[in-house]
Amino acid sequence: MRALDYALRQAWASLWRSRGSTTFAIVAIALAMIVLGILLLVTWNAERLLARWSSAAEFSVYLRDEATSEERGAIEALIDQSGIAAGREYVSKADALKRFRSDFAELASLTSGFDDNPFPASVEVRVRPEAETDGRTENLVRRLGGAPGVADVRYDREWLSRLAGALETIRAAGFALATLMAIAAAVTVATVVRLGLYARRAELEIMELVGAPLTFIRGPFIAEGFLQGGIGALLALGLLVIVYSLVLAWWGGDLRAVMDGGAVEFLPPRLLASLVVGGMAVGSAGGFAASRHAG
Repeated sequence: MRALDYALRQAWASLWRSRGSTTFAIVAIALAMIVLGILLLVTWNAERLLARWSSAAEFSVYLRDEATSEERGAIEALIDQSGIAAGREYVSKADALKRFRSDFAELASLTSGFDDNPFPASVEVRVRPEAETDGRTENLVRRLGGAPGVADVRYDREWLSRLAGALETIRAAGFALATLMAIAAAVTVATVVRLGLYARRAELEIMELVGAPLTFIRGPFIAEGFLQGGIGALLALGLLVIVYSLVLAWWGGDLRAVMDGGAVEFLPPRLLASLVVGGMAVGSAGGFAASRHAG
């Protein structure tokens, strides 16, 4: 405890003495944490949206215009017998046109010039969650695709999988960028801490001569990096809150529409804690690298 108390006191004193150069290190860490925080904020809400869409996955069986009532009955019987449907709904051509006019009101005037209704009738099927994982849904979709009277089958899971793949790519690219920025921040911290180390070179040599433990010699420099990282991470969180509030104030309605009626949420406590710990880790790594030149 004495070593920790000594390290923190010396670290605070060093931060104040070199506050000009320390600011650069703190800003570097804050920028890295902001990039990571924005990435987490985007992917966190995107994952919530994908999870909600996946829990309500549907597929639509589009019928040919010449499909008979017997063919439609056979299709519905095949769906019911599969045991995967949580519910189904028949949408006639007229209902499909009404939906289009309701969902795309700005384009509704275009439909008035149609001689014939171009929208196909369909059977929309809500899938049971357990049927998504055992392959029964994919098998049924394939069977329905070749059934008489079927023009096409559109399955939500296919494009949801593509969206999930795109999200993974964005996450990987973002983490790579955040990692590079974190390394740069650690190097900046190491440089700043090393300047303080050189300023105290004579004091450190005297401590070595009198047999001071290595923790008392190197500890303050690691603690200095730790504090720089913590301050930078907290600064990043404050800026993230401001950016989040401004985005909601300006584009809250549009984002709610994108989120399918759900709210865009801020990061949960566990991710906020991870950001703070990450900033401290980056700062500590820089401080440790610089402290190896002491003692």
